[in-house]
Amino acid sequence: MITLVAVIVILFQTASVTQADPGTSAVATPQQESARSTTDLLEELLLQSSTYESVEGFASYYARRFEGHRTTSGHRYNPDNMTAAHESLPLGTVVRVVNPANKQEVHVTITDRCAPKSFHFIDLSRAAAKKIGLWGKGKIRVVIIPLLEEKLEKPV
Repeated sequence: MITLVAVIVILFQTASVTQADPGTSAVATPQQESARSTTDLLEELLLQSSTYESVEGFASYYARRFEGHRTTSGHRYNPDNMTAAHESLPLGTVVRVVNPANKQEVHVTITDRCAPKSFHFIDLSRAAAKKIGLWGKGKIRVVIIPLLEEKLEKPV
């Protein structure tokens, strides 16, 4: 989230400098158009971004025995989908999970709840665990970054 804010500040500064230059003509240059469209896109992303802050925590993955079981959202757990369980994030929140050890990341949708813990924790699907290098390790330290809060589709 901090990186996104820094990028937005830089882009706003760039856009204001190019607009404030008295030597420019009334016709916008391609760089000015690009800066404006990028600024508009970033403003839109900020409006959609989550109110939750990123945190460091631990990740594990679902046990094989949960395959096909209904999750809290009503969907059936499929180990090939990019889904996760979290104790407090709203169902349907898209979360980026980053493994700082190897810089691999995955985007998952929160579809289930896990037991409350005294530390931040996320339980990933098998496909998501493999993508960030968690598979076969049991539990690793990760950074959990909530991105968007979206409504879930009708349960399958």
